[in-house]
Amino acid sequence: MYSMRVVCDTWRMSQNPARQRLRITFGKFAAMKYTSNLDVAKIWERLLRRADMPLLYSQGFNTRPRLQLATALPLGITSECELLDVSLRQRIRLDSVPQQLRDVSPDGLEIYRVEEVPVASAALQTRVRSAHYVVTFEESVPDLDQRVACLLAKPRILRTIQRKRRTVEKDLRPLINEIGTADLNVLQMHIAVGDRGNLRPGDVLEEMDLIDSWHRVHRHQLVLADTEEVKCN
Repeated sequence: MYSMRVVCDTWRMSQNPARQRLRITFGKFAAMKYTSNLDVAKIWERLLRRADMPLLYSQGFNTRPRLQLATALPLGITSECELLDVSLRQRIRLDSVPQQLRDVSPDGLEIYRVEEVPVASAALQTRVRSAHYVVTFEESVPDLDQRVACLLAKPRILRTIQRKRRTVEKDLRPLINEIGTADLNVLQMHIAVGDRGNLRPGDVLEEMDLIDSWHRVHRHQLVLADTEEVKCN
């Protein structure tokens, strides 16, 4: 039995050239909140090179480092729970990695944690299920509780979406897990995120007729499959 496990482990390693996989938990603040997901990936690529990390690259003509961002963060939103998986071609010690990354990070990119995850674990993007946000309004909204109650009382929230050459109707209600108030100017929402259903905080605010009210949105927690929660503070 033992020898069979060794054979299986050896076969898996031969199929996956990565020797180590790191998961970085980071935050986006200040000007970084206006940086697109594509540009964030490019920033990380440069940052990891400057930190002299032994990155594993894809095969083919246009090779790229094997990086996986958990999910896109809408522009203008800050966050303290963004995730990045990095595949390495050789193993390294993690003791000094967080500080190495902080030393070369741009303003607004906060590094919280670097940990090792199984090399053969599922792609990070496929594990994201939902996210928790906090919306803070510049001025109090006296009827905020009432607006929340009206939203949750709706059996369906239909939204017309243009997809290429056809128009489809999407029901947003199943994508709202929970929404409530912490104060007259603070709204908390737990909504679906990921490839199984994706809802933006702006869609919820638009449905509540609050999209034009001056506000700030912060993502403070991601929920992955298997009830794994990712938060920093």
